[in-house]
Amino acid sequence: MRCVIARFPFELTKSGVLDSMKGVKPEEVVGESVIIGRRTYPVKQVGQVITRQDRRDFSADEVSRAMTKLGFTCRALPRAVVPTHAPDAFEHASAMLGTPVTS
Repeated sequence: MRCVIARFPFELTKSGVLDSMKGVKPEEVVGESVIIGRRTYPVKQVGQVITRQDRRDFSADEVSRAMTKLGFTCRALPRAVVPTHAPDAFEHASAMLGTPVTS
């Protein structure tokens, strides 16, 4: 499959990517990732190995699109969890005492 990553054309195949990543130890995944074989790699690491370019030269989206087209499973950056309102000490004590009964 022909794809363009960082303005350079590449002819990629699924077997070629598998061969390129064989023996490469996955780095810690902190963002987008791609599953190759039974391992999960950061997308930028895969892009660096298969293109032999610096990671700053291409985006994770470019590599993710190419890997998805080749049939690999890509996972997006997990969404940030929005913290719920944590009660302060006063609210917590009030909740434990219960609401006052009005007559």
